[in-house]
Amino acid sequence: MPPTSDLLAELKWRGMYHDAMPGTAEHLTQHAPVSGYIGFDPTAASLHIGNLATIMLLVHLQRAGHRPVALVGGATGMIGDPSGKSAERNLLDETTLRRNQEGIRAQLAKFLDFNDSPTGAVLVNNYDWFKEFGFLQFLREVGKHLTVNYMMAKDSVKRRIGGTDDAGGSGGAEGISYTEFSYQLLQGYDFVHLYKTLNCTLQMGASDQWGNITTGTELIRRLGADETNNQQPTTNNQQPAKAYALTGQLITKADGTKYGKSETGTVWLDPALTSPYQFYQFFLRADDADAPRLLRVFTLLSQVEIEALEAEQTRNPGLKTLQKALARDVTTRVHSAAACDAAIAASQVLFGGGDMAALDEPTLLDVFAGVPHLRVARADVADMNLAVLLSEATGQQILPSRGEVRKLIQANGLSLNGQKATSPDTLVAGLPLLLGKYLVIKKGRSYFLVEFS
Repeated sequence: MPPTSDLLAELKWRGMYHDAMPGTAEHLTQHAPVSGYIGFDPTAASLHIGNLATIMLLVHLQRAGHRPVALVGGATGMIGDPSGKSAERNLLDETTLRRNQEGIRAQLAKFLDFNDSPTGAVLVNNYDWFKEFGFLQFLREVGKHLTVNYMMAKDSVKRRIGGTDDAGGSGGAEGISYTEFSYQLLQGYDFVHLYKTLNCTLQMGASDQWGNITTGTELIRRLGADETNNQQPTTNNQQPAKAYALTGQLITKADGTKYGKSETGTVWLDPALTSPYQFYQFFLRADDADAPRLLRVFTLLSQVEIEALEAEQTRNPGLKTLQKALARDVTTRVHSAAACDAAIAASQVLFGGGDMAALDEPTLLDVFAGVPHLRVARADVADMNLAVLLSEATGQQILPSRGEVRKLIQANGLSLNGQKATSPDTLVAGLPLLLGKYLVIKKGRSYFLVEFS
């Protein structure tokens, strides 16, 4: 574990550091352990790869001898953060949000050490302090401390009011509701509350959260909200309460596009939403230009270890050393070593090095998700031979004729469930099927999945 003073240096060499308020480095060095928090949006049942980069900020904070605080936005999740958005989003009911929070809690526990020590992680839910906070009370005690001019100066608000999206194009024509406009005030009060109750003096997040985070530091300054030291609201003779902000880089690909989605959509940390095989494959397919940075951000490998892997990649680029190390490390920590081993074994099936019979049905369908999936009625084809099945019976001719089937088998060019086909006259009823109903056919480099219903 690196010493406390090395936190910012650690983030910088990993390419994770974006910005910090003046004095943050000194504060981290002089006041260990510092409590620092990041908020997580519970509007989905699972966190995703985009969240993983900010989770790693908390991981490094804890490894540097500080206390991470993970805030689940049960209250603010009912409103929606306008940062990075060009339109109002749908609001979720409390029951859905509570269910989502429980899933997020379990995922965070895989990365952070929750215990009662001075550096043990803490999980909080801002619904707990907002649920009894009346609207008039909030306006009197919090709202009066920030001007509308201050709040409108934030980039996330200006983009929506000005009718532009994050890319500078038209996208904010709908404007911004008071609901989302108030989001920064609510997030700012989160920081005030944690400052008062947990002596939390640091808020972290992605770079697009800078405006919301600094709203919190400004509220703390204006409220003088350090009850832990019996400090009253600031006067001319008192030092103002002080809090700090630290942001990490948004994770983008080498071409500048946002990282975190695959061809099929968002890559989730929940195996029910993104299977361990799909998760492993996502990282395994990372571009060579992206892999060095992704290793630094998403793994805990040291600089020496990563540079050694980079040297091996340079010597043998075809081996994909960086991508394999990245995929193994992240899949193991997000899922488990066993799930990672199963994903690797499944990946090898397509290259002839894995046992198809060892795959369960979801993994089998994952592996062959991109190949033609042909369905036939078992009773209709049971008496056919292989040559007829492949040329006539599937509704999509795998081979143009029975003669082509024979030629391909004679040339050892046809495989069934990983085994070479030996005779075109083999009856379908005698074929060994995977899971009692699947036949994986390989013709040259092309695959077909036949399902017998």
